[in-house]
Amino acid sequence: MRIISGELKGSILYIPKDKETRPLKDLARESIFNLLSHSNKISLKLEQTNVLDLYSGSGSFGLECLSRKAKIVYFVEKNINAIEILEKNIDKLKVKNKIKIFCNDIFKLIENKNILKLKFDIIFCDPPFKDKNIEKLIKLIFNKNLLNKKGVIILHRNKNFKDKFPDYFKILDTRIYGISKIIFGKLSY
Repeated sequence: MRIISGELKGSILYIPKDKETRPLKDLARESIFNLLSHSNKISLKLEQTNVLDLYSGSGSFGLECLSRKAKIVYFVEKNINAIEILEKNIDKLKVKNKIKIFCNDIFKLIENKNILKLKFDIIFCDPPFKDKNIEKLIKLIFNKNLLNKKGVIILHRNKNFKDKFPDYFKILDTRIYGISKIIFGKLSY
């Protein structure tokens, strides 16, 4: 796994060896960033964005954002093995001054929004495919007002899952890559 573009292009990332963490494949990641940069449906410039990378694993999404000049990335992961790999990647890429890591349950962390202290332009959610709390997560993001008005939520899900979403979550685009489904959406405030 590598960084695809930007200042850190070509950097090889460490990935967990366990089966609990499912890294986002290069092809899906490249497609996400192409859509963020070129889609008429998403009005967002990646430079100087605040990014929240939920279920961050090895950090490939957030680190790719930093390579493409995001302002700051908050990583949230509760698996200690994944956190160790994430920290190795951050040290290797020398981006410690642009990140915060939270080793915590996502729902508990967001409930205590005082910890986050930011509004985000991109919220990337890559929970385990079997996780059925997507609607609850989007409701919490909405209720805690974590997403900027022009911000986007990106969900990585299994293509066969039929997730339920709140009415105020508007799907902008959906793409399928192998067994993965990438959903781009925004919140109607």
